[in-house]
Amino acid sequence: MERLNEVLFYVGTYNPEGEEAILLCSLSPSSGEMKILEGTKGIENPSFLAVNSTGSVLYAVSEKDEGEVYAFAIDPVTKALSPLGSRPTEGGAPCYVSISPKQDYIFVSNYSGGNANVFPVNEDGSLQVMSDQVKHVGSGIREDRQEAPHPHSVIPDGSGKHILVCDLGLDQILIYRLEEGKLSKHREINLPPGSGPRHLAVHPSGQWIYLANELNCTVTVFANDEQNGNLSILQHVSTLPEQYNAGSDDTASDIHVSPCGKFLYVSNRGQDSIALFHIEGSTGHLEAVDWQVTGGRTPRNFAIIGGKLLAANQNSDIITSFSIDIDSGRLIPTGNELKIKTPVCIQAV
Repeated sequence: MERLNEVLFYVGTYNPEGEEAILLCSLSPSSGEMKILEGTKGIENPSFLAVNSTGSVLYAVSEKDEGEVYAFAIDPVTKALSPLGSRPTEGGAPCYVSISPKQDYIFVSNYSGGNANVFPVNEDGSLQVMSDQVKHVGSGIREDRQEAPHPHSVIPDGSGKHILVCDLGLDQILIYRLEEGKLSKHREINLPPGSGPRHLAVHPSGQWIYLANELNCTVTVFANDEQNGNLSILQHVSTLPEQYNAGSDDTASDIHVSPCGKFLYVSNRGQDSIALFHIEGSTGHLEAVDWQVTGGRTPRNFAIIGGKLLAANQNSDIITSFSIDIDSGRLIPTGNELKIKTPVCIQAV
């Protein structure tokens, strides 16, 4: 939402409960300049945020050993947050929250807990008691990162009938049917061993879904059969340049499709870049175009807001902004940065 020619956004951080852990910020769409407007205390490590379709409620996970998910009412004028309560996620390190298309459920994945949850939503946006939880079992080939299930994200499909859970530890996307707040296993999509599936991005057309694989720094392209709740692999591409010598610190992180549907962006930690791909309009296939350094360390998360791309550089405590060339999709540094301690999630108001 714009106010006085500014676009507003929230930032989640790894900050303790007694500090301002969710920041309300503004962005100038013309210059890319950003400012902190105010902060919200009372939640520890809000590492992932989601705002409902009416812009009236923000949901935030509290990533800690005994995880919680919080709801906040958003003031319609100031966009300040007021707590609506929290619920335990019954799993450690919740790292993702998403909202059903009808706004009647939220979904949470617990990274160390190895499970994913469903919470019904009241009319005011507050949360009811958890209606279901699915527990994953198994492991992958990487003993250091895949010793157990690690659900890293959970999203509904466009119909709201199926829930997709990316499990980094199992090298799988697990698809569940959602009926009256209950989940039932529908199918498993297997990825190459050691991939580490992390986050998904859905093309605006709904035809394709793109997966960022954290551990092997790749993107997997899927044809999306929403009616039958199925994904078919079309392509695997690296998120790093051919000539780049990847090390143990190199991991893919966040992924987004541009609103126009022509470009895909993926953040690389280690190389500390945003990879740009052109999306072929008839097939959904990807062609690598460019890699833009983010001007900071560890771009865990980024967002496309107000015609700009904002990169949350977790380990250098800054958010950097970039203009987006509308024809090529290339990123152009604005030269602006915003100092925020451990920024790890950016969410438009």
